[in-house]
Amino acid sequence: MLEHVGSLFGSPWIYAVVALSVLLDVFLPVLPSGVLVITAATAAAAGSAADVPDILALILCAATASVLGDLAAYRLAWRGGDRLHRAISRSRRLTTAQERLGTALARGGGALVVLARFAPAGRSVVSLGAGAAHRRVRDFLPWSALAGLTWAMYSVALGYFGAHWLGASWLGTMVSVGALFGAGVGAAYLMHREPRAS
Repeated sequence: MLEHVGSLFGSPWIYAVVALSVLLDVFLPVLPSGVLVITAATAAAAGSAADVPDILALILCAATASVLGDLAAYRLAWRGGDRLHRAISRSRRLTTAQERLGTALARGGGALVVLARFAPAGRSVVSLGAGAAHRRVRDFLPWSALAGLTWAMYSVALGYFGAHWLGASWLGTMVSVGALFGAGVGAAYLMHREPRAS
């Protein structure tokens, strides 16, 4: 089985698998898209310059899929806004998160969108919340693009440099994945504290 996994990471199909995983994890936050991106970057670091995957292509693939997933969730929430709004209003935590998002976007403080990309399920809350609240796409899209690119570059860098420093082994990959989860915990903490400071 490990041979099949290794051959997938060395084939052009890895881009499709990464794109699909990143695209869908806005709806299913349990998908291990970050782990997949890190593992693909680790495989790229272990290969030669002509091997698949290519680092730049991997970053662009993950970032583009992230933005497209955000837009899909945003549009879905925009169209079903009333139902989603009723569901959100039943949860005090989601209502507070939606209000914070609205305030941040209105002030041009879309750094919250970038932070949310790293936090567990934060991307889902932000994308669906922005659509349900009918925020303007021109307020949301640039921050979503920055968030997707930042997350993709960070994830790929973790896998790539982790492989160079610790070797292209499961240990190097697990340390890189741990750093990604650490960033997620830090982002969740900052998102929780940010509105109280403002």
